[in-house]
Amino acid sequence: ISLYVMFAVFTALIQVVYIALVGSFPFNSFLSGVLSCVGTAVLAVCLRIQVNKENKEFKDLAPERAFADFVLCNLVLHLVIMNFLG
Repeated sequence: ISLYVMFAVFTALIQVVYIALVGSFPFNSFLSGVLSCVGTAVLAVCLRIQVNKENKEFKDLAPERAFADFVLCNLVLHLVIMNFLG
């Protein structure tokens, strides 16, 4: 999960560097891409917190339920992002 979070953040940074070098013509596309990466990273961090065995807040939560929540929230996030693209 940690590598997935680092990949998402790295992808967002690449997009920011690209927009700084090339320009921000399709600004909605840039915002959608960066928000998708950041939102996915945040959801993955939440998944990591929920499946951590040492965390006492989520000890009654099954790992399957945490993963199902992660998938559902990613679906909603990307539906909103696709809608924002136009």
